[in-house]
Amino acid sequence: METSGTEKQKLLIEGMDCANCALGISRTLTKKGDCDVHVDFTTGEASFILAPHRQLEEAIKDIEKLGYRIVRSEQSGVARFTITLQQKFWFSAILTLPLIIGHVIPNVAFIDSPYVQLVLGTPVFILGFLHFGKSAYGSLRSGVPNMDVLIVTGIIAAYAYSLAGTLMFWGTHEAHRYMFFETAASITTLVLLGNLIEHRSVKQTTSAIDELAALMPEKARRIITIGSSEREELISPDLLHVSDVVQVNAGESFAADGIVISGSGQVNEAMISGESLPSGKITGSEILAGTVLLDGPIRFKVTRTGSQNTLARIIELVKSAQREKPPIQRLADRISAWFVPIVIGISLITFGIEFWILNFALRDSIMNAVAVLVISCPCAMGLATPTAVMVGVGRAAKAGILVRSGAVLEILQQVQYAVFDKTGTLTTGKFSAVQINAEPGFQKDEIESALLGLELQSAHPLAHSLVEILKGKSAMNLSNVSETKGVGISGTDMSGNIWEAGSWRIFPEGNKQHDIYILKNGVLAGYADLKDEIKPGSAEVIQLMKSQGIKVVLLSGDRKQKCEEVARTLGIDEIHAEQLPEDKLNFITKLSAENKTLMIGDGINDAPALAKATVGMALSDATKAAISTAQIIVPGSTSMQPVADALLIGKHTLKTIRQNLFWAFFYNVIAIPLAAAGFLSPMISALSMAFSDVIVIGNSLLLRTKKLR
Repeated sequence: METSGTEKQKLLIEGMDCANCALGISRTLTKKGDCDVHVDFTTGEASFILAPHRQLEEAIKDIEKLGYRIVRSEQSGVARFTITLQQKFWFSAILTLPLIIGHVIPNVAFIDSPYVQLVLGTPVFILGFLHFGKSAYGSLRSGVPNMDVLIVTGIIAAYAYSLAGTLMFWGTHEAHRYMFFETAASITTLVLLGNLIEHRSVKQTTSAIDELAALMPEKARRIITIGSSEREELISPDLLHVSDVVQVNAGESFAADGIVISGSGQVNEAMISGESLPSGKITGSEILAGTVLLDGPIRFKVTRTGSQNTLARIIELVKSAQREKPPIQRLADRISAWFVPIVIGISLITFGIEFWILNFALRDSIMNAVAVLVISCPCAMGLATPTAVMVGVGRAAKAGILVRSGAVLEILQQVQYAVFDKTGTLTTGKFSAVQINAEPGFQKDEIESALLGLELQSAHPLAHSLVEILKGKSAMNLSNVSETKGVGISGTDMSGNIWEAGSWRIFPEGNKQHDIYILKNGVLAGYADLKDEIKPGSAEVIQLMKSQGIKVVLLSGDRKQKCEEVARTLGIDEIHAEQLPEDKLNFITKLSAENKTLMIGDGINDAPALAKATVGMALSDATKAAISTAQIIVPGSTSMQPVADALLIGKHTLKTIRQNLFWAFFYNVIAIPLAAAGFLSPMISALSMAFSDVIVIGNSLLLRTKKLR
């Protein structure tokens, strides 16, 4: 079946051991013409868009030719015989332990026998050769040799040397001089141990995705109505359809997005929005998949299911962010691609110099060359960035901050300007009416009715507040409603009168004295003055940015007087007031052309500016347009704390990446010369290499609980 086009394909791959494995698969698919290729060895996932006229089966065959296995959906749940990494480790460890004992305690009669060591060492060598050799062969085919090439080369050299000596001097004491079966076996065992610990550690870096996925209930209680009776059935959330009616009882999670049709209760949305306080839900309220009903019951009608619901989109957003590599990783990727050939070259040079120039014994020259092979660790460089990004993005998600790309966390640290919208960003966006007045000749009730009828059809945060203020009033029935962003909204009543409500721009003669003007057929009918509160945490965020050398700008469509009041309260020096959406866009375009710019807005009127900024941060509902516009989304937050958290998480993530990369480079720069000089045996080298990755991963995991301030 041909599946080419713009649809993104996703595969689950088994057998990847390090970042170079993923790089090799990515390079192979790219050479075949596939685009937007992302391969993550930590999760085993690959995503890409097929080249024109190319079928998915072709891509699968290309990957399998490299020695990896595709997990197909129809194979899930089908029993098949496999040997796990843990089983391989224990098998090799049991056979290797006597060899190590014989090496540490010489002259143990039974173990000291070359034949016993041959019998014990050969199965471990075969296991190591098969396990690492498959991946090594695949990486060589892809053109990106991985760490397993070094391991296989090392164990072959140690085993072949031991086998040759044992066969050449069979039955003589001279055979003992060639016995390094424990070297090949211990390298295999220790690297398997390192891989086992590494895989378990890496799994912890992806815990945020697991925790989000765990929010979805295993079963949904669908209500089936037959005539005047109804019955309840428990089904998998995957079987729900739009318009299905589902009941949720207290303590249960919602299995899909929907609208409440009966009942009321408090819902915990903390894992979705980061908001700690429960949200009250009544008939007509929107509910999100994965949120928890604290008291109930509630019945809701499904509006989005499966991959379309909010929780699924958040999970996909987190996965996408974890896949993206920050610019700092590019150097490590380039070095990793050349690392294995360079190390093999150093190993050969070590042998050549020591054996032919320095006149070392053959066995010592070979063992030092093998030590160089097995102590080097390209994986540490490959793991340095993705593990830190996974933990950083995961921690942000737990705080209710959705990051579209891991690269954003690094770019945040380079920001020179932070541009804030005012209404709904620095302020709560929940207004209270100071006064609503009618001009002479107009009735206040009529003014309020027209204003309510217009604002009910607007998505602006101000409109939501006005609807709340006018709750209980009757809304005027209006048609031909049209809205001009940043200006106002208009509509026609049943008698053909044209009503308008908006800023001073619809009535310049008002000299900007009021917040909202209401016009009837172009004549001023009334006005409203509103009061907005500063959002909690705004002052702290401004001070944090200033302490980091970021210049703060207030960019708003509101009146200059109101902007100056907010700027004075928060300590903002640069103000650009009375800006239309296109004015904001022009300002951000010009500023971003010369500086790294962070734009923070509500994600609705500010969408163009958010998209144009170096980094756009939308403080908005994750179900709305912001999720497709900004690089950082903070859904439903009632404070500015997530903005500070995003900056600090970005700072510590970048710091962790730098620490990891420093360790990875430092380790290899120091360890390889020590091994070449004979200060480290192959066994110690294998142990060092096995745990160098664990150190990098462990440092990344510290980011999960690290204090941000």
